[in-house]
Amino acid sequence: MRKNRSAAIAAASFLLMTGAGIAAAPSAFAGTPGGTHADDRNSDFNGDGYEDVLVGAPGATVSGEKGAGLVTVQYGSSRGIGTSDVARFSQSTAGVAGAAEAGDGFGKAVATGDLDGDGYDDAVVGIPGEDLADKADAGGVAILWGSKNGLSGADSDWLQTQEPTAGAQFGVGLAAAHFTGKTPGDELGVLDRDSLELFVYTPVPQARGAAPLKHQATQRLAGDVGIQSILSKSLTTGDYDDNGYADLVVGGVTVGDEPGNGWSTYFSGHEDGLKYERDLRGGPVAASGDINHDGYDDLVTGEPNSPDDGGEFKTGGVVGVRYGGAGGPSEDVGWWTQDTDGVPGTAEQGDGWGSDLSVADTDGDGYADVAIGAPGEDIGTVADAGAVWVLRGSGSGLTSKGAKSWDQDSADIPGVPEKGDKWGAQVRLTDPNRDGRFGLLASAPGENAGDGFVWVLSAGSGGITSSGAWSYGAQTLGAPGTAAAFGAAIDE
Repeated sequence: MRKNRSAAIAAASFLLMTGAGIAAAPSAFAGTPGGTHADDRNSDFNGDGYEDVLVGAPGATVSGEKGAGLVTVQYGSSRGIGTSDVARFSQSTAGVAGAAEAGDGFGKAVATGDLDGDGYDDAVVGIPGEDLADKADAGGVAILWGSKNGLSGADSDWLQTQEPTAGAQFGVGLAAAHFTGKTPGDELGVLDRDSLELFVYTPVPQARGAAPLKHQATQRLAGDVGIQSILSKSLTTGDYDDNGYADLVVGGVTVGDEPGNGWSTYFSGHEDGLKYERDLRGGPVAASGDINHDGYDDLVTGEPNSPDDGGEFKTGGVVGVRYGGAGGPSEDVGWWTQDTDGVPGTAEQGDGWGSDLSVADTDGDGYADVAIGAPGEDIGTVADAGAVWVLRGSGSGLTSKGAKSWDQDSADIPGVPEKGDKWGAQVRLTDPNRDGRFGLLASAPGENAGDGFVWVLSAGSGGITSSGAWSYGAQTLGAPGTAAAFGAAIDE
């Protein structure tokens, strides 16, 4: 349940606190590289220089079909994001391939990248519940093209596997980046839930109005799984070796004799393609950014359901940090939990600490910070209300000095903690007003019995602050909100 808010706050347009602006954000970035350089963020759909925000609501009822799903886009500006400059897309939007059907889950996964190399970033929407002929939940992917006017459903593209399989849920994980020098635009990785295999599509630029943009499957990636077999869950990218090409990490968990342990597979980007390097302990959640400001992206992994083996991995969730270098993510890893000195809270079974991660500079000091979601955190006696942490970056790496945490019982955070809200199921650090300080978006897909809401916490010289925090849901943005699970996916 949410506290009533005034109309003025409901319509607020500021994400970040005003202050001395800078022309561009610093080089410590989170998320998915794109464009022609591996360290570019890629969520500017209208090319105005401000980051935009893409949010999935896979449970939304569209055209009377429950769980058909939709996505919303909030365009950034000098005032950040708000609730007015918004676009909404579903499979009932003119030009978007397919039709809204019950259980499709349009927006269960989202990503962005400039796939056609035209200078405007494009939105990629996973539809893992899409039925193809008699293949239930085979899955598909829709691409919405960016332009000077922002995203449009017109001439949208559709991707699916050549041999759809029932239950494969193609599109459950997505990432776009400039992995190679083969194309002017970004390449798109699409994850299938059933295996470690990854499909990388390379679009062929051509006149938009003449015919749909062409695409082709260029690689089907599968690395040696080493000690364990890995069930793939997610994708993230970063330039861990600073060679100018984005690298790819497939996060997952082990299956077989020792199931449920987080492991990831690392592919390095090169001029001629992606190359399998090795498997790494940590996952299935991952994010990337330059925490120690040495020019190499660092890999942060989350294992929210880590088994308690009586050793270094404790029930309640663990976050791992591997610093980048000439050889990619380090073999050495630093493990963090709520029991780490200086980290607020106590590790408890079911917290889900590390269920989502985001990495970016929240105070403009040049060091990327790490946002951590724990949607299973109990607040007092309220089960699974959820909470969010931010740990700071420094010249020596991640530190607990100045660590902060928030929940719906914190001062200035709208709402009250309720069972099953799952606040912090998604976290994203974003800078839509381009002042160089990344504010925090934290979602609670379980809020209001599954409607879902997103909270906005601004950033100032001291980093993230709850002062002036506000929240919004799908209905706030003019979209169907009942049981929408709004915020179940936010583009990183």
